[in-house]
Amino acid sequence: QQEWDDASPTPTSVNYHFTRQCNYKCGFCFHTAKTSFVLPLEEAKRGLAMLKEAGMEKINFSGGEPFLQDRGEFVGKLVQFCKQELKLPSVSIVSNGSLIRERWFKKYGEYLDILAISCDSFDEDVNVLIGRGQGNKNHVENLHKLRRWCREYAVAFKINSVINRFNVEEDMNEQIKALNPVRWKVFQCLLIEGENSGEDALREAEKFVISDEEFEQFLDRHKDVSCLVPESNQKMRDSYLILDEYMRFLNCRNGRKEPSKSILDVGVEAAIKFSGFDEKMFLKRGGKYVWSKADMKLDW
Repeated sequence: QQEWDDASPTPTSVNYHFTRQCNYKCGFCFHTAKTSFVLPLEEAKRGLAMLKEAGMEKINFSGGEPFLQDRGEFVGKLVQFCKQELKLPSVSIVSNGSLIRERWFKKYGEYLDILAISCDSFDEDVNVLIGRGQGNKNHVENLHKLRRWCREYAVAFKINSVINRFNVEEDMNEQIKALNPVRWKVFQCLLIEGENSGEDALREAEKFVISDEEFEQFLDRHKDVSCLVPESNQKMRDSYLILDEYMRFLNCRNGRKEPSKSILDVGVEAAIKFSGFDEKMFLKRGGKYVWSKADMKLDW
């Protein structure tokens, strides 16, 4: 039994934030532009191969804004590598959608299972208040265009929303149903010390925070949306495997991000022990789902 307890968790699903650079300034961002570092492509591939070896089935590329690096070529090459070479069942990206062009889909769409676009409001004024955008009011319009491309290029479409002080009263039922994503992730705005709260933070998210009760009310208002997947603060803190730009696992258990050593230096097993990852919570929050587009019953 003792031996089993010491076994390190399997990195079944990994979120690789390969860049911290972004073109938006969301007020509650909890992965801020503290460095401009991005691993060389070959090193990133080496790390991804190590993760596959250790049991990874799903990779999610995130940031920052993943499409900033080499105008989307960097993330495109990683997506292709993970699907073609590593043969991962699921490859996904989380993006604000502002920099994605159709030619990217033409080139890399076949290797991507899921594209998740962050959208916190269907009221452009609210998006401007939050900082999701660059002053130009077309975040929502762009969302519909990306939805179309996902259909055309057979990529599953997902929406991520952060519920906060400015959108907690909103009714998004109609818009979400019209966009018909395979999954709508609804996050409760989370404070991470050193990122969006406290002394050395680049954002002050305190004014965005909502109570658990307010979050529940939002969920209740949208209970008829079948694809809704709620993420409370508690679930988020322990049930994600987050790799930073140096391929270090980030432990968020204590409300701040404490990095392990890089998997490139010490290997996956040694690094993951420090990740604070709760495998049971990961499974409990439904972290494992039908995530290969080949297995989805989609309308293409």
